[in-house]
Amino acid sequence: MFTSGEKPGKGTYKCKKCGKEITLENDSQELPSCPVCGHNKWDKIN
Repeated sequence: MFTSGEKPGKGTYKCKKCGKEITLENDSQELPSCPVCGHNKWDKIN
């Protein structure tokens, strides 16, 4: 599990609350708060 503000690396992440998926394109990007529900916990799905 990852939290908004972390830089967990390139990949696709899924919001633990609503299921929204986002993709980080490079290792320097930070995870945002979920753009749909505002939650800040993510699971990496690939």
